[in-house]
This record gives sequence, C-alpha cells and structure tokens, in this order.
Amino acid sequence: MLDETNRRSRHAHDRASLSGTNIERAGDYNQRVALQSIRVGLAKTKQEVAAYTGLTVPAVTNITNRLLDDGLIAEAGKLHGHRGQPAMTFTVNPDGCYSIGLNIDRDHVTIVLLDLAGQVRARATREAAFAGPEEVAAFFDQHVKAFRRLRSVQADRIIGVGVAVPDDLAKTDLPNRPAAYEAWNTVDLRALLSQGHAWPITVENDAAAAALGELHFGHGMRNRSFFYMLVSSGLGGGLVIDGEYFRGAHGRSGELGFLPADPSGEATIEDFFSLSSLYEALGDLAPSDPAELGGLPSEALSRIDAWLDQAAERLCDPLVSISCLIDPQAVFIGGRLPGPLIDRLAQAVNDKLAARRLALAMAPVRRAALSTDAPAMGAAIIPIIARHLPSRSALRTVDQV
Repeated sequence: MLDETNRRSRHAHDRASLSGTNIERAGDYNQRVALQSIRVGLAKTKQEVAAYTGLTVPAVTNITNRLLDDGLIAEAGKLHGHRGQPAMTFTVNPDGCYSIGLNIDRDHVTIVLLDLAGQVRARATREAAFAGPEEVAAFFDQHVKAFRRLRSVQADRIIGVGVAVPDDLAKTDLPNRPAAYEAWNTVDLRALLSQGHAWPITVENDAAAAALGELHFGHGMRNRSFFYMLVSSGLGGGLVIDGEYFRGAHGRSGELGFLPADPSGEATIEDFFSLSSLYEALGDLAPSDPAELGGLPSEALSRIDAWLDQAAERLCDPLVSISCLIDPQAVFIGGRLPGPLIDRLAQAVNDKLAARRLALAMAPVRRAALSTDAPAMGAAIIPIIARHLPSRSALRTVDQV
C-alpha cells in the first residue's frame, strides 16, 4: 500500500512539473513538455501524454505529429491488452539531435557527444594538469572533427556545445599551478572554441552542469529536489528545487567548497574534501589518474581511510544546514572519486549524522548516478534544453512572444 501511495504521489508531482500551458502562442512550450514526458518514460501513448501534461488529446495528436515529422520521437508499436483499439506508443528517437559537452578543469579535459536519449555516443578525456587555452582548443577541435566523421551520427543534427568550467578556474591558488595558467582569466572562451563551426556555445559552472546532468539523466528523474556535490580538483555544489536548477541572486548558489571549516574562517570545506586535498594527503603515493585510487599500496589505502573519515566529519555540519534550510530529498555526490570511495564516504556521513540523533530527518547522502562525466554530460544537455525541453526560462520566452 505504501508503494502504491508513493507511486501516486510521485506521479502527481511529475504531472505538476510536466504541465502544459494554454497561454496563447504557447505551442512550442506544450511540445517541449510532451516530448519530455515521452523522453523520460512517463508517457507512451497520446492518452498518457495528455494525462501527464494536462493537454487535450487532440492537442497532443497535433504535437506528436510534429514530433514525428521532426524526427524527435518514433512510433514503437501498438499497445495491446486494453479496451478499444490498440493505442500507438511512442519513444524518443535517440538520433533526433546530438549535443557536445566539454568539461575543462585544472587536472583534466573531457568531451562527450550526447544524443537525445541521454546516451554518450562518443567520449574522450585527457589527464592534463593545468592545461592552457591553446591545448584545450586543440583537444576540442580534434575530437569535434572525429565526432562529425562518426558513421552512426548525423552531423547536421548536432545542435550546440555546452562547456562546464569552474567559476574560478585560474583564480584558486592550488599547488603547482603555473603562472601561464593565468591566461584563462582573460580568454574569450566562446571565441576560443568557435573555430570551424557555427554551433551556439553555452558556458556553465561545472557543478551546475553536473547537477543538470543528474536532473535529466540520473536520480533527479525521480528526486526533483536535491543538492549535488561535485568532487573534482576543488569542491562545488548545485541546488535543484522542484525540477529546476536554482542559481541564487548572483548565480553562485551551492558554493559548498567555500564554506568556512572552522570559526577562524582560514580553512574551507574544500581544504578537507576535494581531490586536491586527497592528493596532498597521499603525497608521493598519489596516482596520475583518480581512477587508480582503489588499487594503491596498503600505506596509501590507510591514508585514504583517514582522509575519508576526516572528510565525512567536516561535511556533517554543512549537511545539517542543507537539510534544515532546504529540505532536499537527497544529497548526491559525484565527480572524479571512484564509485566505491564515494559509497564509503556516503555511508560514513550517514552514520555520523545518525549518531547525532537530530530532531530533523536528514536527507540521505548517496552516490550520484552520473559521476566522472557528470559535468560534461550536464554541459551537453544545456543546448538540448534550450532547443527542445521544458524549463521556466522557456516558458518565460513563450510568455513574452
């Protein structure tokens, strides 16, 4: 009975977040919510799309016809076993469009080609400490050309580029940062990456992009309010409320890493929980690739154990504040830590919070569905959102027509 109650509650919430609109000239927005209901698997038939979006069946018929003509959905056969004529079912067409996501960070560069179904069709990454603008541009150009040559991809359906990058890429004073890295503070990123193509380029904070990726392709499809923690060379955070990324007054919401770790304010949470802090703890035992962290000698593993315990302890107070002030359904941890280490950290945090016997129920801490490539995948979804999926910004645009 509880499962049925939860199912009905979830479906009611999904319907609220995927509601159509009858605003004059709002056909584009209605098409977006209809496509989204099919894309995430909430609806398969015209009747189900109508039920989830609040639109009429005739309106949905017109919309699905347009989506079929545009190649964004495909017919998937008829649904039998119900009264009346079997209803045609629909599914998203993965080849309806593609988008490129680029993640630039202080220790690596990753690029992905994403399709409309959220599948990564091609991927490349380079472990590179403090890669400069020219190196990143060459990496981008090389793989964009390779993506265009893929036989399984219709190059003319690539609709844009999303770039995920830390807000303070070249301003944070990390160990061994070369003086030449300051070039990122003055480079025009869009101009740097615009050679050889005419796609629109959108630049986004890496943690915000990762949270968007989790929202559209991960646990966010069933947890519409959550806090996302991105573990990379630094520590970032992103906040999703009711299925929308929340930016705050100055676009810097979720900056978990900059929170003071002690009353003096001299140390921050990032100093204790980030890849940089882990590598500092490992010293000369640190691997070149974070994926190798699980196969190190026993001395290194002991240092990792101590780091995990300290990180879990330092995270408890911020997570209590997040649960008290925001009340998310969950806190997801993603980024470049190997999955088993994230699982151990999440368990340690949950155990420490449970031991505090707080009066308020705490949001559970879990590993994100998208981890290593979350910023790149999230960056890639941004052009798809802008072109095809529902968002409050899309609705405002419609209202202003």
